[in-house]
Amino acid sequence: MVAVDALREQVRGEVFTPDDVGYDEARAVYNAMHDRRPGVVVQVVDEADVIAAVRFARENDLELAVRGGGHSVPGYGTCDDGLALDLGRIRWVRVDPESRTARVGGGAVLGDMDHATHAFGLATPAGFNSTTGIGGLTLGGGVGAYLSRKHGLTCDNLVAADVVTADGERVTASANENEDLFWALRGGGGNFGIVTSFEFQLHPLPHFVGGPIFFELDAAPDVMRVFRDYTAEAPRELGGFVGFHIAPPLPFIPDDRHGDTLFALVASWSGAEEQADEMLQPLRDAGPVVAEHVGPVPYPGLQSAFDPLLPPGLQHYWKSDFVADLADEAIDVHMEHGPKVPSVHTAVHLYLVDGAVHDVGPDETAFPVRDARFLLNIAGIWPDPQDNEKNIAWARDYYAAVHPHSGYEGGYTNFMTAEDQDRVRDNYGANYDRLKQIKASWDPDNVFHLNQNIEPAG
Repeated sequence: MVAVDALREQVRGEVFTPDDVGYDEARAVYNAMHDRRPGVVVQVVDEADVIAAVRFARENDLELAVRGGGHSVPGYGTCDDGLALDLGRIRWVRVDPESRTARVGGGAVLGDMDHATHAFGLATPAGFNSTTGIGGLTLGGGVGAYLSRKHGLTCDNLVAADVVTADGERVTASANENEDLFWALRGGGGNFGIVTSFEFQLHPLPHFVGGPIFFELDAAPDVMRVFRDYTAEAPRELGGFVGFHIAPPLPFIPDDRHGDTLFALVASWSGAEEQADEMLQPLRDAGPVVAEHVGPVPYPGLQSAFDPLLPPGLQHYWKSDFVADLADEAIDVHMEHGPKVPSVHTAVHLYLVDGAVHDVGPDETAFPVRDARFLLNIAGIWPDPQDNEKNIAWARDYYAAVHPHSGYEGGYTNFMTAEDQDRVRDNYGANYDRLKQIKASWDPDNVFHLNQNIEPAG
């Protein structure tokens, strides 16, 4: 293939075609439900490689898929026949402790950033699974399970970004440069370009206490109500989430309870360490505790605690909603469907998205949902493809029953599946038309369309 040989001469990273050794490993993505075969996979190592790959795709009329950490549940980081651009080798992080900022390569994962910033007693809100790509998380908004009530979304802490555009040019977006693009990057997904580096604001995190508490399943309604009511008034340093889980074989869980369906509350406290017990005790008292592992912990430790349950290569099907408040009627629906979680990998989580998230106006960033109290994720995850039909049906039925209680039509871009494309307009509400105009300015041909797509105006 003469054209691909020319691409190999232009990039320092590796280029794979279906005839090359290592192609199957290079094309694999996190969600094994997507077994696609790109015509070319380019594992870029720097910005110059990204520019060359984008120009090559355009010159050869190839569909372009962009992969950061590779966690895209809809499989947007890959495609059939086109070019898959893999940023996974651009994983550097540089921390400036004086300005409390970090520059992060576009292919870095949360664990890379958490490790680098923790050395300086700093952190920024970002997800809760260390193998998640920082790029996709930030561009979709970035709900941080433990720090968002105090410091907002990941995108709220974005200071600047270097972006390769659909024309294969590099630009910088910030509050003072290409302001329209900067606005759109903070929640608008991968619609506007390929971010090769992010600059984030960091925050002091001298002490951190947290961990999981597992309750008896029949205590779930009481725990949900306590979580709802207590966090409504609690200081913003209190974070965490609740959800249904099958108890994994962890050493702090009694052996005879491994495999039982329990109700979990993962709590965190980022305030003064001596206040932790007092602030967390009302949550502990919410119901009969089966097992607990809460205490002082390095922030990266809690961020990576669930990694063993979420290795690459599983089947993923998710449904998601923002939740205005957790009404008792919704709790009844959760009790009907949540106890039926189909595998130890599956999680049904309610994350807190109040506090500092509400301090930002709905039109200040592309991410518009600034009044929800919770984010629901019905994350169906299992190993065997033969279980796909029944497990997808469970997630769909659960969502259909609980969605009428959410108070929102749109959802969280990062938790959407490909079948949710018809919800994109609702995801962005009043910001959608502005996003379409910005898309027309930066990507009028919709080169970056393998995402929760915003079509260019006109």
